[in-house]
Amino acid sequence: MGPLIVNEYISANTDLFLAFIIGIAFGFVLESSGFSSSRKLAGVFYGYDTVVLKVFFTGAITAMLGLLFFSLFGWINLNLVYVNETYLWSTLVGGVVMGAGFIMGGFCPGTSFCAASIGKIDALVFIGGLFIGIVVFTEGYPLWEGLYKAEYMGSPKISEFFGISGGATVLIVILAAAGMFWAGEWAEKKFPGKEY
Repeated sequence: MGPLIVNEYISANTDLFLAFIIGIAFGFVLESSGFSSSRKLAGVFYGYDTVVLKVFFTGAITAMLGLLFFSLFGWINLNLVYVNETYLWSTLVGGVVMGAGFIMGGFCPGTSFCAASIGKIDALVFIGGLFIGIVVFTEGYPLWEGLYKAEYMGSPKISEFFGISGGATVLIVILAAAGMFWAGEWAEKKFPGKEY
């Protein structure tokens, strides 16, 4: 489950070691960027700090452009790229629950572990709530299995769903990101927050 395909050149142990190093580097970058601060993360919802929005949109655009150009150069077959299966209602409900937890706790699961690793108590409480949620979901699964599996849509790509090309999809996302960046800059001026 590491970052590379295990073959005759890369052993499973090397693959896991590389995943470990990449994970440490990712955590270091998160902490260095201030993403272990619940105030900074929650700032996107209150308008005083939209750096999270900018970073994640930039990451999405970079990945989309990379995949698009790699496919155009014949370096990657996009038909072999795994796309998660989509169940519409559980996706929507899960998004609402995740968003509410993010607003209330000021963390997402990844950033909570980053903050906990440097000893932040609020992150430890958040992680406790995360595990309680996992237990409740797992033990109560028969109660909401119908909702969880409702409205199965397969593994659609946005471009296929709307019947447009991959290039047009990337262009639309870039334009949406530019709009969100502009809105973020406007919000930061309109709702200035205190230093954290």
